Amino acid sequence: MWIVFAFGSALFAGLTAVLAKCGIKNMDSNVATALRTVVVLVFSWLMVLMTGSVGTISEISEKTWIFLILSGLATGASWLCYFRALQIGDVNKVTPIDKSGTVLTMLLAFVFLGEKITLLKIIAMILIGTGTYLMIQKKAVSVQNNEEETQISEFRKQHEWIIFAFASTIFASLTSILGKVGIEGVDSNLGTAIRTVVVLIMAWIVVFITGKQHTVKEVNARKGLFLILSGIATGASWLCYYHSLQMGDASVVVPIDKLSILVTIAFSFIVLKEKLTFKSSAGLISMVAGTLILLV
Repeated sequence: MWIVFAFGSALFAGLTAVLAKCGIKNMDSNVATALRTVVVLVFSWLMVLMTGSVGTISEISEKTWIFLILSGLATGASWLCYFRALQIGDVNKVTPIDKSGTVLTMLLAFVFLGEKITLLKIIAMILIGTGTYLMIQKKAVSVQNNEEETQISEFRKQHEWIIFAFASTIFASLTSILGKVGIEGVDSNLGTAIRTVVVLIMAWIVVFITGKQHTVKEVNARKGLFLILSGIATGASWLCYYHSLQMGDASVVVPIDKLSILVTIAFSFIVLKEKLTFKSSAGLISMVAGTLILLV
């Protein structure tokens, strides 16, 4: 069953990226993240109340609380970076970098969780890494004058999303490992809800530090709808993901979850009209092949 939940997580995670992209156009990405987290929080605690696991909160150990909080902080950092990258980059370029975190997660699972690295896993990591490289396409930037300041500005504009995307990947990998440790002996729905509280607090602190809280009133009905739908998709993905992570190996659950790239690419083509080049398509095939090898 944990494999079924992992695939469910991938489906909802894939929807999240496209819905979020539609909701954060011309909007501060930190504010968008904070608003989405409110939806995820409500969704996750409703699930806790429905399953009746809220009564077990007093049984959570000090060690588990620490890892849940650390996992929440890593998640918050990953989200802030990821949605900033989505805002300034193409979905079908940002997502592959985010999904390449599979390699880092597998290495961390080997070091900290004692999960074995087999020959198949090594081959999978090579395919996923190669696929990610192929999917990162450089865009030609038109510079109308040759002033040095303009060239530097254009360079930063072209590559800023890559920095945020890789930062998101690092924090997401830490989230998986910390989350795996933190949800041992805890109902996965309750663990997810507690982590979401941490993410919410962190997200709003960033909003107030950057002085963007006043932009909340600029959110119109369309943006609000996409943010709500994105938050619901995220909540559903999380619940499936951590339920699967609680029962299965992190080095297998995480790669399955990363298959959400197929959903994201499909919806980015249909909804956002973003197309893949031949090189990007080859990279996608390599990433998927590497992921599927892990299920052997």
